[in-house]
Amino acid sequence: MGRLVFFSFLSIFSFLITFSDVMIPQKHVMALPLSTNSRWIVDENGRRVKLACVNWVSHLEVMVAEGLSKQPMDAIAKRIVSTGFNCVRLTWPVFLVTNGTLGSLTVRQSFRSLGLLESISGIQANNPSIIDLSLLDAYQAVVSSLGNNNVMVILDNHVSKPGWCCSNFDGNGFFGDQYFDPDQWITGLTRMASMFKGVPNVVGMSLRNELRGPKQNVNDWYRYMQKGAEAVHSANPNVIVILSGLDYDKDLSFLHNRQVNLTFSGKIVFEAHWYGFSDGEAWKNGNSNQVCGTVVDNMMRKSGFLLDQGWPLFVSEFGVDQRGTNVNDNRYLGCFLSVAAELDLDWALWTLVGSYYFRQGVVGMNEYYGVLNSNWCETRNSTFLQQISVLQSPFRGPGLSEARPHKVIFHPSTGLCVLRKSMLEPLRLGPCAESDAWDYTPQNMLRVRGTYFCLQTDNLAKPAKLGIICPDSNSKWETISDSKMHLSSKAPNGTDVCLDVGSNNIIVTNTCKCLSKDKTCDPESQWFKLVNSTRRPTWTKPSSRMSSILNFPPKDFLWRLEGSF
Repeated sequence: MGRLVFFSFLSIFSFLITFSDVMIPQKHVMALPLSTNSRWIVDENGRRVKLACVNWVSHLEVMVAEGLSKQPMDAIAKRIVSTGFNCVRLTWPVFLVTNGTLGSLTVRQSFRSLGLLESISGIQANNPSIIDLSLLDAYQAVVSSLGNNNVMVILDNHVSKPGWCCSNFDGNGFFGDQYFDPDQWITGLTRMASMFKGVPNVVGMSLRNELRGPKQNVNDWYRYMQKGAEAVHSANPNVIVILSGLDYDKDLSFLHNRQVNLTFSGKIVFEAHWYGFSDGEAWKNGNSNQVCGTVVDNMMRKSGFLLDQGWPLFVSEFGVDQRGTNVNDNRYLGCFLSVAAELDLDWALWTLVGSYYFRQGVVGMNEYYGVLNSNWCETRNSTFLQQISVLQSPFRGPGLSEARPHKVIFHPSTGLCVLRKSMLEPLRLGPCAESDAWDYTPQNMLRVRGTYFCLQTDNLAKPAKLGIICPDSNSKWETISDSKMHLSSKAPNGTDVCLDVGSNNIIVTNTCKCLSKDKTCDPESQWFKLVNSTRRPTWTKPSSRMSSILNFPPKDFLWRLEGSF
């Protein structure tokens, strides 16, 4: 038996050497336009395209994409790419294309009408080519710049009357409100869809942001959203059509029993929004595990169920105060990231914007949810970008099955995964792209795919280890707590322990913490999510990786292994 084990190692290593070159995937070039295949968004070849977008605001009173007084638009587009986003959700107001007086304004005139003379000087310096263009031409120039940098664009109708969004009584909330005339809205959608027909990087149109207010009702939702979808598809059949829900885009539950009725298929996506403040201050005032469990159940009931029905779900807004001082946001983020990874959602971060020309009467307002700082030069929070980077590539989907289905052990609060550098080093957190493939067996073991090794506990505060005596009591792992993110087992002394992160990102086992009631405890070091994946590890230096593998097992281990059978 021991000799068979020895030869199985040699076979594995021989296979890895022979095929090491295929473990470095080639960059995928999307074949546009996009469509849908059940719950997935796919390209023309049927291959999954994951929307990893950032929101770029262009719907406020000035009606010009924010930041163009700070940086050249091409530099902003390149920064979007360098931070890992493949897509922009670019907002626009209906009046831009339906109000002739507004639509005919030049960029200079629009800023001057609001007294924003300093912004005029900034645009003259950074983007002189647009200063005397009409607002619509300037909008098209931004889309073109994004296209030149291979960034997809989703045109998002954010409001009708230009201005900050949103409240229940701003006149922009629901069909029939003061500024929300349904016929005018249809005209606006049709004109925008027609304007960008044949522009390949415009891949989608979002019909309306955050329907809300006292007039909202399900019957009018079906009546007008179906009409809007038909209008967009008729004018531009190449774009995916994105439909939002009620109650600030938190509620699509009415679709449980009544589907949309459209003349076309393969182009419909639903969108939802999810912030920490979507549930008030529940995160700040409650136990994080219990709040996460409740909030996730609610999200699945109101929108997540659509995935099981075979519809793509696009979380078109999520985000946090990137200063890191907002307790409610900080606690929400780990829970959100775990769900986004587990469901492999398409998403759009709020927001790219570092500051606004003019928002709610304030000139130059800082945007603390923004990826960029107030001068649009540097990123505001590199740690946050690390956290979300794992979500910028798909875990699975049509055309991406380069490896057999497996699990990765994702740690949301760092955006990293459990991996092993070599068998002689402890398990630690590292880039998820380098993560080993794990199997979660019916016996609740976490086994490294293709090996005899399973994850085992040691004593408290000691590194978790890989062992070969499986199963036993300290190699069985169960998900506990309301968040379903504590991986719990028994230490050799019989104590219940949970997987945790120690110093230098080494994986250890500690007493399980914050399981319930405690409102001040932070459980996130012990939050792990088992994520389904078909992603093949992207080892950029296979020779060094091969070296670390081939250095194990050492000869004395093999002799001990033979003697144990």
